[in-house]
Amino acid sequence: MSARGLDPDLTRPTQSGVYFVGAHDLDRLARTARQHELHVCRTDLTGCHDKDELLRRLALSLPLPASFGHNWDALADCLRDLRWIPAWGHVLLFEHADELRQAAEADYNILLGILDDAATFGAEHEVPWFAFLTLPDDAFDRRHAPAVSP
Repeated sequence: MSARGLDPDLTRPTQSGVYFVGAHDLDRLARTARQHELHVCRTDLTGCHDKDELLRRLALSLPLPASFGHNWDALADCLRDLRWIPAWGHVLLFEHADELRQAAEADYNILLGILDDAATFGAEHEVPWFAFLTLPDDAFDRRHAPAVSP
C-alpha cells in the first residue's frame, strides 16, 4: 500500500477493514489517523509466536479493561466495542505480523477473523475501524499480492 492514493479514507466507516501494508506505511497511517483524531494502537509482534504472547502484547499496547479475560472471545468482545476508549474511530497497527503468521498460522488466522469482525461491527455502527498488518516487502510482489478486505 505504498502509494498514498491507495490508502483508505480513515474518516469513512464504509472503508473500515483489515489491510496488509509494508512496514514503511505505518508511520504515515498513524499520522493520518491522529490528524483525524482517531485512536491509534500500535502493537509490535517481533518474536510473537503464539496466542498467549499476542494477547499479552495487545493487553500492553491497547488499554484493555481490567476484566479482559486473555482469550479469543474476550479479545473479540473488546475489539468490537471500544467505547471505553474516548475516540470516534480506531486504527490498530501491527508491526511484524508475518512473524506470528510464520510461527502460529492458526492463531494468526483467528486474529484476522476477529479483526475483520470488529471492523465490520464498526462500519455497521458508523465508526471508522481499521487494522493494518505489516508484511515483508516481497509479499507485495504483483503475482502474490495479499488480499485486502475493505
